[in-house]
This record gives sequence, C-alpha cells and structure tokens, in this order.
Amino acid sequence: MIELSAAEIAEITSGRLSGLDDPQAVIVSAAETDSRAMEPGSLFIAKPGEITDGHLFIDAALAAGASLVLAERETTDPAGRPHPAVIVDDVVEAMGRLAAQVVSRIRAHSPTTVIGITGSAGKTTTKDLLRAVLEKEGPTVAPKGSYNGEVGVPLTVFTASLDTRYLVVEMGADAPGNIRYLAQMVRPDVGVVLMVGSAHAGKFGGADHIAEVKQELVEEVGAQGVVILNDDDPQVRRMADVASAPVTWFSADSMDAVEGAVTAKEVRLDDDGHVRFTLFLGQEMHELTSGLTGTHHVTNLLAAVAAARAVGVAGERIVERLDGLGPGSRWRMERTERPDGVTVINDAYNANPESMREALRTLAMVTRPSGRRSVAVLGAMLELGDESIIRHAQLGETVVRLNIDRLLVVGDAAYPLYRGAVAEGSWGSEVHWVATAEEAEAHLDQELVSGDVVLFKSSNGAGLRLLGDRIAAKGSDDVDGGKAGASW
Repeated sequence: MIELSAAEIAEITSGRLSGLDDPQAVIVSAAETDSRAMEPGSLFIAKPGEITDGHLFIDAALAAGASLVLAERETTDPAGRPHPAVIVDDVVEAMGRLAAQVVSRIRAHSPTTVIGITGSAGKTTTKDLLRAVLEKEGPTVAPKGSYNGEVGVPLTVFTASLDTRYLVVEMGADAPGNIRYLAQMVRPDVGVVLMVGSAHAGKFGGADHIAEVKQELVEEVGAQGVVILNDDDPQVRRMADVASAPVTWFSADSMDAVEGAVTAKEVRLDDDGHVRFTLFLGQEMHELTSGLTGTHHVTNLLAAVAAARAVGVAGERIVERLDGLGPGSRWRMERTERPDGVTVINDAYNANPESMREALRTLAMVTRPSGRRSVAVLGAMLELGDESIIRHAQLGETVVRLNIDRLLVVGDAAYPLYRGAVAEGSWGSEVHWVATAEEAEAHLDQELVSGDVVLFKSSNGAGLRLLGDRIAAKGSDDVDGGKAGASW
C-alpha cells in the first residue's frame, strides 16, 4: 500500500481522529481486516461482520504491529486509554473512499492500467490467467482468491504500490449498483464481461436483471478505454450497444464470431482433461495447451488473451505464458491423483446451472475414452430463488443423459437433483442421496475404487470443497482402492 498518514486518512474518509497526539506522524503502509495479518505500520480495519465484530480484535491487532485503526466507534485499551483511530460512520464506505484515493495517487505517479473483470462464472480463473501474463510485463496486482466485492476490491487496491503497472480487479455483485460502485472506485481502463448465467437469480429476479448489473462495468469504461465482450453470450453481446469505448470480442465459436474476434478452433481435451485449441489473433495463429481441466475454460482463456492484447502484450508472449498454466486459485477444477489410483477433481468453490453442466461434461469427456468410472458428488446451487427446485431437477436429468456412472447428492437443498436423476431413469446402485458431508465422506470411503474419477461440485456455502479436500488427501494407506461399490 502507498504510505498515508492518519491525518490524510481522516481527510479522505471524512473521519474523526481519536487517541493520537500527532496524526501527521502516524504513517501506515498496509491495510487489512484480519487482525492476524498485521505487520508493523498496518492499518487495522475494524469491520463489523455477520458473525463477529472487528472492534473486538483491536487490541490484538495493535499488539501484532498495527499503528492505526479505522473504526466506527471509539474504543479503549485495558488501561482505559483511547485506541489510535480514525472514526467513521461506515467502515466499508470509508474503505471505498480510501481505495479510490489510492488508485488516483498511483495514476498520478506513473502509468497504470486498471482492468475490471465481471461475469457470472470464470472471474477468478480469468484473473489468475491475466495476472500470469501481465506480471512479466511489469508490477502487477490482482486479488487474493475471489476478493470481488465492496470489501474485497479495496483490500486488493491496498496491496498496490506507486509503481504498480497493472491492477486487475474482480467485480462481483449482490445487488444492482454494486458493480457501478466498484467501477467508479477504480475507474477501469479495460472492462471484461465473461458471461451472464443464473447465479444469484433469486437475488436479482432473473437473468435479465443479472445482465443489467454486469452491464454497469461496460457503462463505466470511458471512451479512451477498451470493452471486451463474449460474442457467444447473447446478453453480453447486447452490451456493446451501451459501450462508449471500442469493443473487442472473443468467441469459442469461430464459425459465427464477429470479424477480428479472438477465437478458438479445434477445441479438444487431452488424456488428462486439459483443453487444447488453435488460437486466432487477427492474422496470427497459435497452438495452445492449457493446464486447466475442461473445455469451458476456453472462454476464460480467450478473455485473458483479449485483455492482454488490449494492453499491448504481443501474441507470442501471451501464448508462451499461458501454455501449460494450471489453476491459480483453490477449488477451480483442482485435480489430485491419489496414490490408490483415484482421481479427484474439486470444483466446489461456486456453482450455477451452467457451470454445473460444463463440469459434468468435462467429467464425462475425461472418463469416456479410458473407460474409467465417473463419479459426481454434487451439492446445492444456492441463490436460485423460485427456480431452485426445477433447476436442480434438470441437473439430475443431465447427469443421467451424460451417462455419469455414479451420482452422490449431498444435502437437503440438493434433494431435487437426486429426484431428477431418479425420474430420468437412474436408480439402485447408480444414484445415492445423503443429508450431510460427513455421511458423504463415509459413503465415499467405502465405495471409491482405484481408477475412479470423482468430481466435487457445489456452491461455496454447501461446503463440498472441504469434503473434496478430505477425499483427495486419502488413498495412501490402501493402494488397492476401496470396495466394489455394491451398495452405491
């Protein structure tokens, strides 16, 4: 983070100083909401949360090295002395003001390009790919994990320094106006929209409203910037109508793509499920083999390529850096080969009907040529609103139509998925339902055998990513595999 004094922070956030003799002399060079992440000279952001309140950890943060607190109320140490703090009405709003000022100062210091990425799926993977390309061009900052909201974006900005050349920002939304707020905070030079799916449909009232929110990024990119859109998604394609910046297109369907789009031809999977294709960049043609599992990652790869090209990176350098590159964040088609011959693919960080189908197609494509048994462990897709039951039931039908060998459904919210598979003609040993992750783990311990490829997929809140981690860590004691799976 760039250095800021307590006095400057108070001015930027319209805050009130407390517990400070000389606010000009107190300088911070890092900022975090986690008291355990403090280092000397840190700003501790005492954010109230749903489970706990950051104000309860101020003493711990100061003991760990923090020199200043951003808080919503005055607090004192055990001796009754006021903590050194800037007091504001709303800590999260103050974080946004502070982040906007940090971006402005970085821009004033040196050439800086801000790239915003949004979409119902693929943001984190695209961000990881783009970071891998850009960090060899100059100092690059991108989010940790999936920091993409009104708290995560400022925390990402706070890790930038005055010489940051590229700032890559994920932008997620819980309500209309969220992405506009984030875009106005960081003022992106490049805006990337990946897709519009049904994630959070319950919150937004349908996919059309989700598209309107994603479109906020397009509307906020200035005329001197670049907007990068997915030509394969009709709702994203329509966003070009409101763009004031020039539009660059990308498409996995090269036959119907807009002329000049970044496209892929001859998309296929190798024996390990890694995607391969021929990349077209205008008149350039490159062969690319990704370390990512599944053809659905072609969209993310093309978006990253298009964004890198938009900021001036040569095609051959982009391909060289992306070739063979695997996941950069946890639980995104994360593949583990157990010693007993079981392959675990953990893609349970988030889920919606579109990403679920793509993950299942990948499982079918990976196992079909080798004859290995395909096992899908699926949990709930959250925030689908009134469409939840029918969407889960339809996914159960998809599992059967893809000829997935075994299906284990976990949790009450996902039960319609189980019923959909049964109604489509899967029953007996092929499909099973359990109420909890603990029951699922016990079941898998008994039923997985050497050669199985098991996919874990659910929304983050369903917790299957942690079950996937536990199953991936097993298999070293019994290299012959489990039982024959008769009771599946």
